[in-house]
Amino acid sequence: VNYIFEMGVLSKELHNGMKLIGATNLHSVGEHALRAAQIGYILTILENEKHNLNLSPERVASILIFHDNGEIRIGDLHKVASRYIDAREAEKNAFTDQVEFLPEKAKKELLNYFNEIEERTTKEGVIAKDADWLETAFAAKEHYDLGNTLAIDWITNVGKAIETDSAKEIFEEMTKTRFTDWWTGLKKILYKKLDGTNISHGDK
Repeated sequence: VNYIFEMGVLSKELHNGMKLIGATNLHSVGEHALRAAQIGYILTILENEKHNLNLSPERVASILIFHDNGEIRIGDLHKVASRYIDAREAEKNAFTDQVEFLPEKAKKELLNYFNEIEERTTKEGVIAKDADWLETAFAAKEHYDLGNTLAIDWITNVGKAIETDSAKEIFEEMTKTRFTDWWTGLKKILYKKLDGTNISHGDK
């Protein structure tokens, strides 16, 4: 019960890195984990198709859902903080303490998840880490498109870090796409003029 209550803090802990460039509309660690898990699910299917693999998209998504839980206790330490604090070790210690009183099977599996993504000891772990990085790049692209050109640093660093072919393809397409393009053509405007004429307009 305490573990579940603690997990509620994920929605309140901010993903802090881009506050260094003055961004104020930061999303939460929980929001980051959710979108990363969805990216990871898709990446796994793409990698399976591209390389004739049989990896579990559900496992990759599960790894990502849990991977940042330690940040509830230590905060989301950005890379400047990591110059002075061993963030990876601190997060691992926090994560290990969090799962201490879970059923043994759950405890073992969650610790395996953590090690897979942090150490990239499995193909699923590699894909999960790529998804984690991609989510950060997507978040940075949103800030970049809104005029904060300093966000390019996060985008560029992710481009250098990702490993899988599918992540590289998604990254390349992302750099050419504005973050608002998804709704182009979806708006539908219905209204009635004063003379009673019905007007219907959809974006083209």
